[in-house]
Amino acid sequence: MPVQAKTFGFGVPWESIAGYSQALQAGETLYISGQVSHDEAGTFIGAGDIDLQTTTAFDNLDLVLGHFGAARNQIVETTLLIVDLRQNFEVVARRHAEYFDGHRPTCTALGVVDLALPDQLIEIGAVVRLDLKP
Repeated sequence: MPVQAKTFGFGVPWESIAGYSQALQAGETLYISGQVSHDEAGTFIGAGDIDLQTTTAFDNLDLVLGHFGAARNQIVETTLLIVDLRQNFEVVARRHAEYFDGHRPTCTALGVVDLALPDQLIEIGAVVRLDLKP
């Protein structure tokens, strides 16, 4: 029996410009697009501050999880895209561990030259299994 996909967006301009959703639920799997450091209006936060950008991106990840009634411990995979990986990895790794507080999803950290927004240093994507016990 086919399932219907459910999507979610913040309503920020780049969603319609690029034609994507912040998250798409297909069955019991939730695919979350890379979360960045922005406020509710879509204003970028934390130019030059990897720590602030990382915590704000995780805050936005929490907003997406909340929309679907999901919990952090249902995240099975994260993807971290990091500008200046060698310089920024320690901060990002520490914040990742703090965010999950003992839960250990799979994680791929990639160093990149650039991301979509000019001052962006990190983007955090995730895959969630909604059928895991929260």
